[in-house]
Amino acid sequence: HAVWLRTRPAESHEAPSGAAAAGVPEKVERHSLGARVFHWVMALSMLVLLVTAFVPVIGLQFNWVDLHWQAGVLLIATVVYHVIHALGWQDFWSMFRIDVAEGIAHLRHIVSSKAPAPPKGGKYAFDHRMYHHAIVVTTLAAIGTGILMMVRIDTPFWTRNPYLFNDTVWGVMYVVHGLSGVSLILLVAAHIYFAIRPEKRWITWSMIRGWIDREHYVQHFDPEKWRVTGGSPDAPVKPSSGSGALADSTVSAPRED
Repeated sequence: HAVWLRTRPAESHEAPSGAAAAGVPEKVERHSLGARVFHWVMALSMLVLLVTAFVPVIGLQFNWVDLHWQAGVLLIATVVYHVIHALGWQDFWSMFRIDVAEGIAHLRHIVSSKAPAPPKGGKYAFDHRMYHHAIVVTTLAAIGTGILMMVRIDTPFWTRNPYLFNDTVWGVMYVVHGLSGVSLILLVAAHIYFAIRPEKRWITWSMIRGWIDREHYVQHFDPEKWRVTGGSPDAPVKPSSGSGALADSTVSAPRED
């Protein structure tokens, strides 16, 4: 990635002014409190799962089995919460809408340094959506096989039954679970890497404080794809006298976020 960056011309961004920043408040809400709590609880459970799964392999022995399945239960709870929250309070299917032209533009930008920058996206960029799909598939594979593997150990939910499946089925299940775990190491490491990069830290801060500033909104997002309004999501935009900015310094995103 460092080599790739060095082949790209430096991107210049103009400060938001005039029509581009009209009606945009100083702080644009990006993540609600519920979404932020979900993200950090899920992150904690995922890190515990990865540590307890792979640290014993290098020889550090501790009671990792109990910690592993307990973190797995916490992960399942966060995923269930996320699905309910997305279905009830957000546009669930918006994350799954694929814009082929946008994807081709991003691919060209990755392959060639002479390709134009891809168009601005909505609240979640194309690469963010692709990452989301990858983490969904991998996490669901780990959760599905992990639940069945829990049958082999004693838990408060049931008594162990190692004979539920034959050896062949158990073997396939362990392989799928292991591949999912290794894939999650790659995905989580990539996520952390980009989260701490200087040019991406404004996104990371939004997952901590819940908002981004006007400048980053204008620079990185298409207002037609991610509309922001003052007050409630359905309230009309009301510019303050003279400035063109919203009278309310906070902002809500509509259901398509």
